[in-house]
Amino acid sequence: MAARQAECSRPAEPVGLAKATSPLLPLAELPNARLPTLKASLFVTCLVDQFFPEVGESVVTVLRRLGVEVDFPQGQTCCGQPAFNSGFRSQAKANAERFLDLFQDSEYVVTPSGSCASMLKVFYPELLHDAPALQERADDLSRRTYEFSQFLVHILGLTDVGAAYDGTVTYHASCHLLRELEVTKEPLLLIEEVKGARFVPLDGTNECCGFGGAFSVKYPEISAAILEDKLRNIEATGADALVACDSGCLMHIAGAMSRRGMKTRPLHLAQLLAREGNHGG
Repeated sequence: MAARQAECSRPAEPVGLAKATSPLLPLAELPNARLPTLKASLFVTCLVDQFFPEVGESVVTVLRRLGVEVDFPQGQTCCGQPAFNSGFRSQAKANAERFLDLFQDSEYVVTPSGSCASMLKVFYPELLHDAPALQERADDLSRRTYEFSQFLVHILGLTDVGAAYDGTVTYHASCHLLRELEVTKEPLLLIEEVKGARFVPLDGTNECCGFGGAFSVKYPEISAAILEDKLRNIEATGADALVACDSGCLMHIAGAMSRRGMKTRPLHLAQLLAREGNHGG
């Protein structure tokens, strides 16, 4: 577990509009043309389900605007990541098997979380490696699962999704999205195309915010110190909105920004992209 928590502090290449890479598809030329109707199942995640339902609604709004047929498999629960990260593998396996059953017929699985997407794409095959039939199903699920920005850019081939925001925007790159999925440029390409939005780079954008799930509970002093650096950098941008792709990071940062009286508002990328009018300020 300590090794996995240390991932948050592992250096990564700087993230910016001019420099980023992705392991999925070339990004040199994106057609911004709609594909034939695709079907996607929304995996909403625990935090979105319990605390931030507006994020899930925003994902559906954007996907349906782009012609994607979206369904929501009933009965979905936690993907098992908290149990997996805490060493309770038998419980995590039970979650994984249930997930595989529930989403076995989905054409694509889309989730507004780099953290949960990493669990499905990277750690399910690892978790189920000793059960060949289940591992094969996990590998298949991995190929069909995409974090929200991945899906828009690499499956739909779009960066301009018809969004508008009148204000300045900065971006925090969450750890699992950046380090496990190696998603760097996709969110920035999408932000860059939001009409009216003015992007301000965030110093230390690729550094952990201090959340790390259970890490912030087990090591609150270290978490708070890491968060302090992040807050200082956010304040320095003067941005109206802080955008990220994980609700865990946003919850952690937003609580501190509220206590400090900062005017910067937290926005999930999906919330930003769901906006079509003048919503700055």
